[in-house]
Amino acid sequence: MISEFPHLIDLNDYPVSWWNGLLDLGEKILQNPALYANSCKGKLMGTLFYEPSTRTQMSFQTAMLRLGGTIIGFDNPSTSSVAKGENLKDTTKIVSGYADVIVIRHPTAGAAKAAALTADCPVINAGDGGHLHPTQTLTDLLTLKVEKKRLSGLTIGVCGDLYNGRTVHSLCKALSCYPNNHFIMISTKELRMPSYIKDAISAGGGTYEETESLEAVMDKLDVLYMTRIQKERFASEEEYFAQKDTYILTPKKMQLANPDMIVMHPLPRVDEITVPVDDDPRALYFKQAKYGMYIRMALILTLLQSTRKTELLKGKEHMGIVCDNEKCITHAEPYLPKSFTGRDTLLVCEYCDHRLLLRH
Repeated sequence: MISEFPHLIDLNDYPVSWWNGLLDLGEKILQNPALYANSCKGKLMGTLFYEPSTRTQMSFQTAMLRLGGTIIGFDNPSTSSVAKGENLKDTTKIVSGYADVIVIRHPTAGAAKAAALTADCPVINAGDGGHLHPTQTLTDLLTLKVEKKRLSGLTIGVCGDLYNGRTVHSLCKALSCYPNNHFIMISTKELRMPSYIKDAISAGGGTYEETESLEAVMDKLDVLYMTRIQKERFASEEEYFAQKDTYILTPKKMQLANPDMIVMHPLPRVDEITVPVDDDPRALYFKQAKYGMYIRMALILTLLQSTRKTELLKGKEHMGIVCDNEKCITHAEPYLPKSFTGRDTLLVCEYCDHRLLLRH
């Protein structure tokens, strides 16, 4: 299925040259934001936030306001018709009739793509469950471009909840598209990176290794990307507390790192980075959050000016086959076409990227 609108669902739907153009524009806006103050005058952005957010929501809102546009939307579905049982399709269809661009955050994997299927304006994925978070990735890429002066030849440590962490999923997929990047995945066995992300790294020419020790690899890193253990993604509090305090970055551990290593974090943090680390000049997570506003300004401008069409569903439906990922949007929104790529005994859900092994 091809949409008439230029959506951003997965950053990998666009070529790296497009990313680079967006990053260049973000850096120009960063250097002189006043030049873009009226670029979206008369335009309206709808924000559909089905789960809590501070930085992503506010940076999108601030980005649109700084471009001269206006905003509508909700940050709590209980205050909208969602509380009355309205499905995602109807909510998106209505709001896309009011707005020039929609930003959606949803707790269910594949929700942004599902919304884009029937939207009458561009849709931006602001995070869909533990699946993807492409605008955080753009934020991270702009941070690296400005602070490290390059996006290739880096050793990137990703630490924490790598299984549920949509930010590290998107980042690893994106950085694997630049040459000579190596990923060190630091997590417990229970929270290891999903196979489809490791496959994407390998397919892009990147390399990776896995470890359970943060201290053992600190001196190898150009970048340390910390993530919180995400309580909301666990089935029980017992499972969460069993993992909660496994990785905590402290000033003592920072002494093991190279002088030019930088620390990033998508925020919010809980206790995985202690407050004294904030005083280390290598701690860039607050600066990183501000870069997010500039790259989202660039993204809004780019999508509103683009005439590009987006291919949303490339595969096909298979008789009687449904995605067996219980967190996939196709279970919450049963009207959606159950579309898969792949062939023979391996199918991949087009919404959540979950693999489905078939037996014959």
